Amino acid sequence: MASATDPLLQPLQLKHLRLRNRIMTSAHEPAYAEDGMPKARYRAYHVERAKAGIALTMTAGSAAVSRDSPPVFNNILAYKDEVVPWMRDLTDACHEHGAAVMIQITHLGRRTSWSKADWLPVVSPSHHREAAHRSFPKQMEDWDITRILRDYADAAERMQAAGVDGLELEAYGHLMDQFWSPATNTLDGPYGGALENRVRFTLEVVRAIRARVGPDFILGVRGVADEAMPGGLSAEDGLGIARYLARSGMVDFLNIIRGHIDTDAGLTDVIPVQGMRSAPHLDFAGGIRAQVGIPVFHAARIQDVHTARFAIASGKLDMVGMTRAHMADPHIVQKILAGREDTIRPCVGGNFCLDRIYAGGEAYCIHNPATGRELSMPHTITRAAVRRKVVVVGAGPAGLEAARVASARGHSVQVFEAAAQAGGQVRLTAQTPRRREMVGIIDWRMVRCEEQGVQFRFNTLADAATVLAERPDVVIIATGGLPHTEVLAEGNELVVSAWDILSGDVKPGRNVLLYDDAGDHAALQAADLIAQTGARVEIMTPDRSFAPDVMAMNLVPYLRSLQKHDVTFTVTFRLEAVIRERDQLLARVGSDYGGVHKERRVDQVVVNHGTRPLDELYFELKARSSNQGAVDYDALLAGQAQPTPAPGSGAFQLFRIGDAVSARNTHAAIFDALRLAKDL
Repeated sequence: MASATDPLLQPLQLKHLRLRNRIMTSAHEPAYAEDGMPKARYRAYHVERAKAGIALTMTAGSAAVSRDSPPVFNNILAYKDEVVPWMRDLTDACHEHGAAVMIQITHLGRRTSWSKADWLPVVSPSHHREAAHRSFPKQMEDWDITRILRDYADAAERMQAAGVDGLELEAYGHLMDQFWSPATNTLDGPYGGALENRVRFTLEVVRAIRARVGPDFILGVRGVADEAMPGGLSAEDGLGIARYLARSGMVDFLNIIRGHIDTDAGLTDVIPVQGMRSAPHLDFAGGIRAQVGIPVFHAARIQDVHTARFAIASGKLDMVGMTRAHMADPHIVQKILAGREDTIRPCVGGNFCLDRIYAGGEAYCIHNPATGRELSMPHTITRAAVRRKVVVVGAGPAGLEAARVASARGHSVQVFEAAAQAGGQVRLTAQTPRRREMVGIIDWRMVRCEEQGVQFRFNTLADAATVLAERPDVVIIATGGLPHTEVLAEGNELVVSAWDILSGDVKPGRNVLLYDDAGDHAALQAADLIAQTGARVEIMTPDRSFAPDVMAMNLVPYLRSLQKHDVTFTVTFRLEAVIRERDQLLARVGSDYGGVHKERRVDQVVVNHGTRPLDELYFELKARSSNQGAVDYDALLAGQAQPTPAPGSGAFQLFRIGDAVSARNTHAAIFDALRLAKDL
């Protein structure tokens, strides 16, 4: 019944290819490649989504076609012949589960660095530098164009040999778009100037590919249709390019993007984070679809099924991309088919995934630590052979994940929480309107725990006697931590914490020094809250950049807010002491670089220096436990259960997780819980 009426579950015929529904993951690079190849880990990531019913998984974001397009975040190397068997393995594995597979290929142009790989010059249709990667490109010559055309065709031929169902050319921010945009193309004709000249390179690439792969192989373009910046590609020109591509008869679909990605701010508008509008470019993409006459795909913060369903039902799109949503929950389609949309793990827009990639790491979901770890971590929990009694102390993200997983294993779970409701630090951070979606991390786990019979006792400050009275087999301490502000040589009693400001326990001052030696969200959230009262704020850090753990895309909304107020950013200076001077505070400032002493007179000093573990209960219980609180790391990392006490001994295992161990982040806390509890 649902399949017959749900717009999302209707098939789409694309030439000879029948896509089984309208949901896809758009091309993205999770940085899981090994030696530039999509090996077992990369394959497992895509297969998990294929098994769950997705119609199309678009791999790579993007695979490099030329040696002078060196990847900036561990992309697939489509210019190597050895990529073929690896892509064939991935494709065959996804096909076994009914999913189509395509790959996105590209030449990065100026969106890379000359200092990577072979140290070849970066090329572009102009000498204009791209801010994000800081490269000054060589303006392309005719022989550059000739060889890159050949590289595109070679890469396409490799992908066809690998058995993929089609490929997508990337044309936003990369070389193709650099030809399209008047902001990045200063060539004379035939490749510069008029729009028909600027689109010529793309059409020549398409012709070269068609000459190699034939007319039946599916070929699409993911392209920008409006750069939304002064001097850039206009919406009028973007529509003109879309029409050129559609009328060529050689392009089978368009995947529409709006915006520019050469700056952090531009990238964040293209791929919005939490607190920003959902599906901000959907209407724009729908407008293109209405005028081009070929299928249109689109993805940009379409994080929930209702929005995706509307995108298809309203005729705005032919295929809807739910990429970050599938990092949070790879089983979305399976749950729609089962009538269990309410159980989908929500994408909270935390953007830990993308920000990690742009910082040179691997993509991980902030609250699904199995994503990217499919070879070792389960997305679906299996039941244990023996039912045990598990006591969890603390109902923050770590404690709730431990309770969720342990109860899914079939264990009897009791959770103690000192506060009146679950959430811990996530509940605190979600008080800021822009980060309110973070509470989805807590709400989703609470519902799963309640479904599975977990018992909660709130407003209960558990001690050793409380825990032991439960006669537990396993005790998991997830009590988190409290702010650590005693970092000064003098005057620690005169400062307040970022948490004090966020919770409302302390009112903001009028002239505030916020000293951030942790570099996480708490400092910027507190600074934003203070600044919005009209106060003067100075954010000081001993680091050479501020808020490094917030990372690029999450930093953008903070800066857009803070720069509108009276906020100063000071790097490389260390707060050393605070002294009371009548109705003011004298802050003494030094530097790790030496020889500098400064002073600030303010009425409030806020310190953000992470947390220290709340570990008293753990140490109370440690001597009574069978394992003395120790974790067998070899067993943990091998996916094996921790050694258990002898049956009937009455002894219990004791573990602690999350910030009860040390100050880290939400992902680390949840990962601690999953990899421990999955084998209980």
